[in-house]
Amino acid sequence: MIPSWIIIGAVTFFIALGSFLITPRDVKWFARLSRPHWLVFEPLIPLIWTVIFVCGAASAYIVWQKHPGSLITWLVMALYVLVEIITVAYIPIMLRFRSLKAGEILGLIGLISGIVLAICILPISRMAALLLLPYLVWTPIGTYTTEELKELNPQDA
Repeated sequence: MIPSWIIIGAVTFFIALGSFLITPRDVKWFARLSRPHWLVFEPLIPLIWTVIFVCGAASAYIVWQKHPGSLITWLVMALYVLVEIITVAYIPIMLRFRSLKAGEILGLIGLISGIVLAICILPISRMAALLLLPYLVWTPIGTYTTEELKELNPQDA
């Protein structure tokens, strides 16, 4: 039998591959947008998201280990997958539709879904909930940044 941590890691990895739906043409659109002067951490964003995804996978693993295979655990795992899909969809959808508003909406949906997930898992494991803190802290930062991009680039809102 395959260990649960391998399955959780693989699911996380394969969903994250959805970010490869970005085309060079889409990237050119985003690259030409004006950015806020305080956005000095942009080169670190891939590393930040890698840490967030690892923490999310570790959180899912802890929850799975508490009650492996139970209906509640499967429902919570589905919520983890939903949060990751929303998160990964943010950039490809925003770029594909060239709409900062679409990115902002997905960011808000991801934040709300992440909060719901954290509330659902808190009774199962405080550590699993704590591992979602990087996501819950970073998502509003990303959503706020998108809002600022809209202000600086109203033609691309």
